[in-house]
Amino acid sequence: MTQAPQTIEPSDEPTPRQSEVLDAVLALLVEGRDALTMTAVARRASCSKETLYKWFGDRDGLLTATVRWQASQVRAGNFDRQRLDAAALRESLERFAANWLHVISSRTSIALNRVAVGHAASGKSNLGGIVLANGRFAIGERLKPLLEAARAAGLIHFDEAEEAFRTFFGLVGRDVQIRLLLGDRLEMTEAEIARDAARATRQFFALYGAKEAPALTAGQV
Repeated sequence: MTQAPQTIEPSDEPTPRQSEVLDAVLALLVEGRDALTMTAVARRASCSKETLYKWFGDRDGLLTATVRWQASQVRAGNFDRQRLDAAALRESLERFAANWLHVISSRTSIALNRVAVGHAASGKSNLGGIVLANGRFAIGERLKPLLEAARAAGLIHFDEAEEAFRTFFGLVGRDVQIRLLLGDRLEMTEAEIARDAARATRQFFALYGAKEAPALTAGQV
């Protein structure tokens, strides 16, 4: 007898089959299916509604898993807290920035955020809160350990990790996301994303980078 699928917990990685289901949800959102139903998802993903309920609990659980699946692409990468230097910090920040720009400029992310904004305004569902909690806030918690490790290493200075994260987030995103949500056809090429990520990181270091000790002038010892 086959085992029943287990409900996905927040820390779990989806299986390949579950990932196909989450991709089906994103595809339906891209097509403008804001009135997303378990029946529509089951039909698109070629699975039963019973399986969806076992895996995700309910519609909000399915949407939460979908948002987490989309946001999981934004990572700062692995870093060694004991060997963190300026070059490794710069590389990690640039990788995070590039990953985030890739995600927010994708058709799936634009569609998901448009629906979430509409639902937040109308009260149609809790999708807005789900996207906020499992997107923006979760991504922030993913990067803050790197920022705090860099502060401990004397590479950057800040008072509050949340404030430092919001500054970096703003330098990376600028007005890109709102323009995309409003239909601006920005061409986010690989080269442009890499350039934007590097520029945001340089600007962040200019604001928060540790200041070097001033050079000694003649006569000073």
